[in-house]
Amino acid sequence: MCMVLAVGYVFILWLAAVAIAPGGGEATSVEVKGKAVGAAQVGQAFTEMRYFWGRPSAVNYNGGGSGGSNKATTNPEYLGEVEQRIDAFLKAHPYLARTDLPLEMVTASGSGLDPDISPRGAEVQIRRVAEARKMPEETVRRMVESVTEGPWLGLFGTPKVNVLKLNVALDAALENPRGTEK
Repeated sequence: MCMVLAVGYVFILWLAAVAIAPGGGEATSVEVKGKAVGAAQVGQAFTEMRYFWGRPSAVNYNGGGSGGSNKATTNPEYLGEVEQRIDAFLKAHPYLARTDLPLEMVTASGSGLDPDISPRGAEVQIRRVAEARKMPEETVRRMVESVTEGPWLGLFGTPKVNVLKLNVALDAALENPRGTEK
């Protein structure tokens, strides 16, 4: 029974991960000009105005220390951190009202490594990114739509935008504005 539970169960879970997980359960490396710039399954800190920002991280995007802050939603220290994030986000997006701010953009995920934001989280940033890159908003909006992923099998999960993939696509568009290969 120990062998069945200790080895067999783990083996079955591993097989399931390989069969149904994106990339067979392995991290998908995002490359630019042959150089790895990050893993698609791990969030990164983007702070420049020309980039879309991901969710905040309680672990500074450290993949070796995944986890949340474990602070209750009523904890004064936690509330202060969220308030600072709200103020910073609204300062960078003066066209937004506080009520228009998606909650995910000021609260960290449970792992602190979430690489994705909702389409709404990306939508509220389009104007800022377009202005910083001197690109038409509609062009940036189309790029967001092009990297938006629907629910798995059309049923499980919610639509999402991978922030790293989106920012890499935006950088590539600036290098190659007509969409032709160099």
